[in-house]
Amino acid sequence: MDLLTPPLLPLLVFGSVIILVIIILCIARGVYIVRQQTACIVERFGRFRRVLFPGLHFVIPFIDRVSRPINLRIVQLDIKVDTKTEDNVFVKVPVAVQYQVNPEKVREACYKLEEPEEQIESYVFDIVRAEVPRKTLDDLFLSKDDISEAVQASLQKVMDDYGFIIRRSLITDITPDARVAEAMNSINAARRNREAAEHEAEAAKIKLVAAAAAEAESKKLQGEGTANQRKAIARGIAESVQLLRECGVSEREANAILLATQYFDMQQSLGQNSNATTIFTPLSASGAGNTLNDIMGALAAFDNGKKSGNGPQE
Repeated sequence: MDLLTPPLLPLLVFGSVIILVIIILCIARGVYIVRQQTACIVERFGRFRRVLFPGLHFVIPFIDRVSRPINLRIVQLDIKVDTKTEDNVFVKVPVAVQYQVNPEKVREACYKLEEPEEQIESYVFDIVRAEVPRKTLDDLFLSKDDISEAVQASLQKVMDDYGFIIRRSLITDITPDARVAEAMNSINAARRNREAAEHEAEAAKIKLVAAAAAEAESKKLQGEGTANQRKAIARGIAESVQLLRECGVSEREANAILLATQYFDMQQSLGQNSNATTIFTPLSASGAGNTLNDIMGALAAFDNGKKSGNGPQE
C-alpha cells in the first residue's frame, strides 16, 4: 500500500478539481437573469415548462432550455395599404400599428404565431380594404379617425387570442394618386380664386353704396344750404326794399337800386373767380348810369306788361 499511495494522491486531487469545476459550471449554467421589459420561455425536453419574468432564476442545466428574450415593450409596425375609394380614386393609406406582447399571455405569443408582424399586416390590409371602398375621397379624409378605430378594434379582437395587445392604430396620412392630387389642388385653387373675387366684388359694392349714400347726403345738404341761402337773400331784399320805402324812395326806384346792386355784385364775383378770363364792364360813370337806366326801363316795361295782361304773371 505504501508503494501505491504516492501515485494515487495526484489522481485524487485532479479528480476532485474536475468535479469541482463541473459543479461550478452546472451552478453557473443553472442561474439565469432576465432583463427588464423582457420575458423568456423555459422548455424541458422540448416541452413548455414556465415563463421567466425580469429577475434572477434557477433552471436545471442540460435539461431545461431557455428561449431567447421576448420583448415586452410597445413596438410600432408601419404598413402602407394601396386601395381605392368609392369614387374610384386610388390612394395610399399608411397605417401605424402600436402593439406589445401581453405579459399574461407570453406562452401564446411565443407558440401560436411564427411571424406576428406578417399576421398583423395581413389583418390591416383586409380591414382597410374593406372600409375605404365604402367612402368617397372627401369622406375618407373626414372619417380617418373612424377607420383607425375600426382597425384597432378588429385587430384587438383577433390578436388577443395570440397574446398581443393592440395599443393604438393610427392612419398617419392619405395620399391620392398624383394626377388626382394635382386635380384637387387645381379645384381648390379655383375655389379660392372665386371666393377672393366674390369678396373683392362685395367690397367694391360696399364702397359704391357708401359713395352713393355720401353723394346723396351731400346733395341733400347742398340743396338745404341753397334753399336757406335763397331764403336769406329774399329776406335781405325784402328788408332793403322796406328800408328804402321808409326813406321816401319809390318802389320802382328801390327795385332798380337793388337790381343794380345785384348786377355789380355779380360782376365783382366774376372778377374774383379764377376761371373767368374776360369781363366787359362800363369804364365811365355814364356807363354805370346807362346800366341803371336800362334796369329802370326793364322794370317799367315789366309793370306795363302786367297792367295790359301780356307780361308774366306773379
